[in-house]
Amino acid sequence: MSDYPWYGLAEDDTLQQGDLLFDCPFDEFETTGEAFETAYDVVVLSHSCDLAHDKLPIVQVCPFWDLEALTKDVEFFRSKRGREELRRGGLPGYHLLNRCALAEKPTDFLVVDFRMQFAVKFVDLKMLARGQKPRLRLLPPYREHLAQALARFYMRVGLPVDIPAF
Repeated sequence: MSDYPWYGLAEDDTLQQGDLLFDCPFDEFETTGEAFETAYDVVVLSHSCDLAHDKLPIVQVCPFWDLEALTKDVEFFRSKRGREELRRGGLPGYHLLNRCALAEKPTDFLVVDFRMQFAVKFVDLKMLARGQKPRLRLLPPYREHLAQALARFYMRVGLPVDIPAF
């Protein structure tokens, strides 16, 4: 069986779908209306062709977490069943990325949370990327698998009456 690498290292200034960036600033608001800045580790969701031709003033990103860190907040991921559902793609709001074994940027399993997408100004994201060289980049076909999982998250259709179980 062939070994397909999940990740490569990006050394240039281009942004592509599947780039992983760390400590991306994000403005949030308290229920009182008071603003505060936080930061998330994010994966770029916008299409590479749009990014390459500067067609986007803002870029869609999505936070990701180390699986072990996420288990502290999401009890279901502590169970073997929860991890298997995540691995199989049975939880549309989440997407599992494999461990990265590159010596320069090793990671554990990473969990992308599609439910928390946000947009970042293109120029701000490029500046963040410039300071994170080399950075991790998902490679084909895993980048496309991420995009497909995002599409499944958006295209879900709830039926008023389902076909009964056999």
